[in-house]
Amino acid sequence: MRYAKDPDTRIFEELGLRHGAARIDLAVVNGIIHGIELKSDKDNLKRLPHQATIYSSVLDKVTLVVGTRHASEAIKLVPDWWGIKVATVGSRGGFEFSDARRACNNPSVDPLSVSKLLWRNEALTLLDELSEADCVRHKPRAFIYAHLAAIADSALIRERVRYQLKFRTAWRSALPQVSDGD
Repeated sequence: MRYAKDPDTRIFEELGLRHGAARIDLAVVNGIIHGIELKSDKDNLKRLPHQATIYSSVLDKVTLVVGTRHASEAIKLVPDWWGIKVATVGSRGGFEFSDARRACNNPSVDPLSVSKLLWRNEALTLLDELSEADCVRHKPRAFIYAHLAAIADSALIRERVRYQLKFRTAWRSALPQVSDGD
């Protein structure tokens, strides 16, 4: 994997978004959060429209990897800025990937949805830094995230979320950093 040895990158399997409203199969977190959703020829695309709505509210880029069976339908179901890779089985039995469409930057990330990737204490810490935590400190987390999204710059929220995701130590879904046999 391209980012496996990059110390500024963390890769997550099954990253929950918007407090579990959906899970992206893989998330690569470095200067952006790039989600990768996998749909094999054995899968169906029934959940994809709902997933697309959730993913599009949080992720900076998204790539959908599909088998040939779903390629033409998938293009119609996801936003134009999503990348689409078509997976086929090569002559030696391994997978080969071709770009049907390259991923672009998400034009409409929702700061509230991104804020929900922070843990409650992380959101309060950011609000403390902005001198805005006192009015929501004892409120439910929904109030904390809404206040953060209302008063903080979207770029700041996204930067802090990426930082927190990369450097948390108690995260169950982080893939270990792997070596290529070195």
